[in-house]
Amino acid sequence: SMPGMMDTVLNLGIDDLGERALAAETGLPDFARDTQRRFLELYSSIVNKAPVELEPGTEPDEWHKQVAAAGEAVPDDVRNQLFGAVRAVFASWNTRRARRYREHNSIPHDLGTAVTVQAMVFGNLDDASGTGVLFSRNPLNGEPVPYGEYLPRAQGEDVVSGKFTPLGLDAMQDHVPDAHAALLAASDLLERENGDVQDIEFTVQSGKLYLLQSRSAKRAPEAAVRIAVDMVEESRIDPKTALSRVSADQVASLLLPRLADGAVDGAEVLVRGEGACPGVATGVLVADSDEAEKRAAAGEDVILVRKTTSPDDVHGMIAARAVVTEQGGSTSHAAVVSRALGRPCVVGTGDGALTLAGNQVTVDGSAGLVYAGVLRTEVPRESDDPRLARLIEWAIGSSDLTVRPSVDGDDTAGVDVDLVLANGAVEDLETALSGQDTAHGSGLANPEIARIARRCGVRTFVTQPVLPALLVGIE
Repeated sequence: SMPGMMDTVLNLGIDDLGERALAAETGLPDFARDTQRRFLELYSSIVNKAPVELEPGTEPDEWHKQVAAAGEAVPDDVRNQLFGAVRAVFASWNTRRARRYREHNSIPHDLGTAVTVQAMVFGNLDDASGTGVLFSRNPLNGEPVPYGEYLPRAQGEDVVSGKFTPLGLDAMQDHVPDAHAALLAASDLLERENGDVQDIEFTVQSGKLYLLQSRSAKRAPEAAVRIAVDMVEESRIDPKTALSRVSADQVASLLLPRLADGAVDGAEVLVRGEGACPGVATGVLVADSDEAEKRAAAGEDVILVRKTTSPDDVHGMIAARAVVTEQGGSTSHAAVVSRALGRPCVVGTGDGALTLAGNQVTVDGSAGLVYAGVLRTEVPRESDDPRLARLIEWAIGSSDLTVRPSVDGDDTAGVDVDLVLANGAVEDLETALSGQDTAHGSGLANPEIARIARRCGVRTFVTQPVLPALLVGIE
């Protein structure tokens, strides 16, 4: 799946007549009016490509005039509304953001998509209604407890947009306890039946729980490792399946530098928010996604800072070392996509982060902090993590590559990858490796370089750490 990449239109089919019928059925005219406003905003933005903000409390005639003035009128015929929405969802498959996401995640462009037409339930109906997202395990660190957010009297778009800061699941337990209990039971069942951590979107309407969709959850690298090993130990999956759920890139990101002991002592905290994806990154804050992509392509380390991200920011998020947003929670678009990309992420900092653009900073996605300047880091060792050790043990028996560690550079068998890269380009590396069986160098711990060596026929690697290269041999 491609979370946050494809378009959705809610409340499709409502018009003035439908609003009156909805008001009569529920006895809640304010709810019915709010539902039509939401539909007109989404339809204008998604289908007509003309975003508008409609003032609550205004008469629908004025809303329709605003929509028409921004782009074109919403069709009166609900079937034409439906056809327009279906075309828009199909078209979103080939948007710039979706194509960049697929390229980054090696998803074929010709795979195609489907459109789901689904009856509405209304999280904005009354005080016993709401919407949210639940993960059956923590997608940040893999802890085996439910994790998620809930927004009372709201619809799903309010949660993922990042424009509102949702509440924790404890608030849902206080607000609608029966629906909360049903949600936890459903989460456990879906995880057991599907054999993987679930990302569940749900709505509560007048106290009754409705599950909108469930899919395998995107997870931060730290969570991917813990969940894979834990589920083997729980006899839910086998080691081969566990290895398929941890990528070489995820492991490589876990072994990147982290804040050294004492590095934050006396450091200036510029903004505080919620840690949405663990990790540490340094770079200059950039407030525009196009600029972030351009500067990263020129070799600069950049941190993308936005009020909130949307699917149109994905290219900037891919280019950035980390992501910071002023709004949103841990299930917002910024948080979900950052975890999928393995980027450290801090969300919900409040106003002020954007004014820091141009500053050199250090982002700690675990603590939810952004520090001034470049702080001291240290490189972790894979041997210090018992879960990585388990993965190495399993990968040795499954990988088509033989990978042995180089201790202090004393093993210099085969082509010196680092020397070739220092004196030439990737094309020179391919030439040097062609027809060779063995290569050595720290560069082989980089999954992209390891993939090139594997394509060239190299089957014995001498490098440190070893797990990223072993996992390349399983891809």
